[in-house]
Amino acid sequence: MDAREMKIKAAAAALEHVESGMKLGIGTGSTADEFVRLLAEKVAAGMKVEGVPTSERTARLCLELGITLRSLDELPELDLTIDGADELDARLTLIKGGGGALLREKIVACASRKMIVIADESKQVETLGAFPLPIEVNPFGHVATRIAIERAASRLGLSGALNLRMAGSERFHTDGGHLIIDASFGRIPDAEALSAELAAIPGVVEHGLFIHIASLAIIAGPAGARTVTAQ
Repeated sequence: MDAREMKIKAAAAALEHVESGMKLGIGTGSTADEFVRLLAEKVAAGMKVEGVPTSERTARLCLELGITLRSLDELPELDLTIDGADELDARLTLIKGGGGALLREKIVACASRKMIVIADESKQVETLGAFPLPIEVNPFGHVATRIAIERAASRLGLSGALNLRMAGSERFHTDGGHLIIDASFGRIPDAEALSAELAAIPGVVEHGLFIHIASLAIIAGPAGARTVTAQ
């Protein structure tokens, strides 16, 4: 089973949690894309759902496949969000934002009664941090913000490159017009402490640590999909 087949397995298992009439948060990324495609088949067969997309990319795919969309202002309270992750640990603490949609993803997830993470087993780790942590920052003063992030990390014993994300030769901009700094800490033993430090920096709009947000995860591997709850 290749990586895409595993993502499809996870997406299909998550779809079993979706009921007609639900208000859904719909995530961003390659695994979430597979969920959208499977959801569209159910919609075509008669399932009624309204979706709030976490990115313009997801919105385009949903509209192309016939899934009804609403804004979060129209549906401020959601039943369920299904989204992927770049990393997750045994407590279902996540690193998200590899696709650049972390702010909207976190807003949508926190507006939902429940969040289900879908991923292939390569995303499971013992300790977060091998995947660079995306930190969304305001363009104004982003160099000063990067220095503040470096100092905050140092207070926690963390170090590593802090790279401004690029899109070719241009700076990458999120759907909200912000920049992203990818922090290659290598290992984050205390995600909650780092979250608090980053949240205290004025130029940080949001970060990709999702703590106490995911309700369960569906992890796919060669043997199939399994459900994981926080330890």
